Amino acid sequence: MTGPRPARDPGLQPERTRLAWRRTVLAGTIVALLALRLISQRLSPIAVPAALIIIAGWLVMLVMSWRRISTLAAVAPPPAYRAIPIAALVTTGFAGLGLALVTTP
Repeated sequence: MTGPRPARDPGLQPERTRLAWRRTVLAGTIVALLALRLISQRLSPIAVPAALIIIAGWLVMLVMSWRRISTLAAVAPPPAYRAIPIAALVTTGFAGLGLALVTTP
């Protein structure tokens, strides 16, 4: 016995999406700061390139989330076809760099 579905409130979805992008950037900021702290404690041959890549990845994530949040103000925002793969790529890059930083002497 299925009844009629309740009406979806279109006002809450953009707010939840904005909050999710802000949490993503906050998590990326914490990861970047911890990685930079690790780099400053253990200088290795890959320290400077890794630091530059981490800062670039964080900036990409910041700009991407800012653009996505600003498009949510539109009446019908476009789907996030590019934003999700880019966020996944930056996150994977953070993980790979973290692994390289931990395993290098």
